[in-house]
Amino acid sequence: MSVELLSANHGAALAATLAARANRKGRGFCSGVYPITPSTECMEYLCLQEIEKGRVVRVESEHSAMGVCIGASAAGARTFTATSSNGLAYMAENCIAAAGLRLPVVLAVANRTLGPPWNIWADHGDALMLRDHGVIQLYCANNQELFDTVLCAFRLAEDPRVMMPAMVCMDGFILSHTMAQTEIPEQAKVDRFLPLTAIPHRLADTAHTLGQIEVPHQSAAHRQQHHAAMLGVSQVYAEIQDSFERIFGRRPADAVHAYRAEDAETLIVAMGTIGATAERVVDMLRSQGQRVGSLRVRLFRPLPFEAITDWFSGKKRIAVIDRNISLGFGGVLWGEIRGLAGSETVVQNYMAGIGGGDVRPEHIVNMLADLQPRQIAGPPAMMEVL
Repeated sequence: MSVELLSANHGAALAATLAARANRKGRGFCSGVYPITPSTECMEYLCLQEIEKGRVVRVESEHSAMGVCIGASAAGARTFTATSSNGLAYMAENCIAAAGLRLPVVLAVANRTLGPPWNIWADHGDALMLRDHGVIQLYCANNQELFDTVLCAFRLAEDPRVMMPAMVCMDGFILSHTMAQTEIPEQAKVDRFLPLTAIPHRLADTAHTLGQIEVPHQSAAHRQQHHAAMLGVSQVYAEIQDSFERIFGRRPADAVHAYRAEDAETLIVAMGTIGATAERVVDMLRSQGQRVGSLRVRLFRPLPFEAITDWFSGKKRIAVIDRNISLGFGGVLWGEIRGLAGSETVVQNYMAGIGGGDVRPEHIVNMLADLQPRQIAGPPAMMEVL
């Protein structure tokens, strides 16, 4: 093992490189790439790597980048790409195609605001637009977690019980361009962790088609199969955590990462780097005698209903912080989990950091001050955190 000073973008590319080399005795590796801020450094770093059996293909658009991955994955290769914001929007048609074809493409997404008006800073709305289309979504809070999660994403996406794309998300600039010491394992350990890619329906010597036209009952059956596989992802991920810990000596974060939440009366719930900031707030308020805890939702698709429900049990107040907005409704995470709390629990939504604004400890303290006297939840609140 070595320790390197890397940005999260470079960490994602290096994890993809190790995963690519681990499939050198299989059908190799392929990545289609097209640059967009703030994910460009990921694909630039990947282009510099030595990969024995595979190639990085520079294309003319994000749509084509995912098209390359679809073709390579359909041929049985391990595949990876990276994108962000409007690039992901342009790629979306082929992301949905990859999901429908049940191809295990791994995407590193540097979350960024969708435009226009143009904005290059963090917002989860880009990834969340694909929440309903059969793509696994994992959100990370630091560089080491990002590196580990990319490795886990290959194992997860390629598991025969899963077989679907996996998206690994990092807050644009906040994480993608932050340098931090990152533990990098030896190639031999990555080889042990990642089996050779085996896609059972890949195109081979026996003639068959992928993505042919279906009649309604066939589409319904395939959606049911995909849904069942998605619901099983949480259990497969738990098994991968065990394997990762045995081989690398550290355990990847849980699908729902709880912090000092066992005896908490009030919970802060968030995704990505806001979840890490919330833990600092918890420590500060605990030192003042307040029973506050936090939950960081790492796995958003599939949503870990049971784990979240268990952590919500017995809580009096829950603040859900969303770095996104579903216009005319509120925060996406809040909308999905508010019904998992008991009828006596106040679940209040705060939308903060929209368009990349800083969300600092004092902002979260202000949210909790607003939450404390509430007896019922009010409408979603857009917090001014500039």
